[in-house]
Amino acid sequence: VGYLDFLELLLEVELQERRERKVVMLQRFAGFPYRKSLEQFDHDFQPTVDRRLLRDLSKLRFLDHGENVLIVGPPGTGKTMLSIGLGLKVTENGRRVLFTTADDLVQALTRAFQENRLEEKLKSYTNPTLLIIDEVGYLPLDKLQSNLLFQVVSKRYEKGSIVMTSNKGFNPGSCT
Repeated sequence: VGYLDFLELLLEVELQERRERKVVMLQRFAGFPYRKSLEQFDHDFQPTVDRRLLRDLSKLRFLDHGENVLIVGPPGTGKTMLSIGLGLKVTENGRRVLFTTADDLVQALTRAFQENRLEEKLKSYTNPTLLIIDEVGYLPLDKLQSNLLFQVVSKRYEKGSIVMTSNKGFNPGSCT
């Protein structure tokens, strides 16, 4: 191997190592409760999941368009796993993700509101490329908590995408 070929090989190895370290750091920052990829999703267990839609989402174009994803279904159907799988794809693409439950999010924002540091805390939810909010609707929210959740969604509008999971369906025609 010539000197230039050796140097090129060495640089390629270094770049690959840096990419891998970045992904590990991004996944640690994301706060995933576990790591399960979209490829590990058991379609036999949950055949109602649209494979074509999942393949399309895994291309991450929704991020580039600032679109949001809502995953709705009864408990135990894989909503959280799908959201984590999407989040892992985003981190593998070198982008920041933050995973939280709706309850943890509103509790943290309520504390920040009471401690007069709400704007600072809101930034932590608006900065990542993707915010995953799991279990929306699982627990009831009071007026303040609803307002705080709305502020997060509002501040992320056209700045970053959100993936939400919920076991509560909704009727779009009933929204005013």
